[in-house]
Amino acid sequence: QLRKYIADPSHVIEADDVQVQDNLTVETVPLRIEGREVKKLRNKEIASVKVV
Repeated sequence: QLRKYIADPSHVIEADDVQVQDNLTVETVPLRIEGREVKKLRNKEIASVKVV
């Protein structure tokens, strides 16, 4: 179920801060590692890291 969006000025990204490359990618600098998780399948383990 969708909920109504509540406007928040902190969600706005300034256009001057974003620099887009020729191939339409954006380079960002990671600040910190938020969490780690290992998902286990039948015969495989997949590690994932959330970076903020």
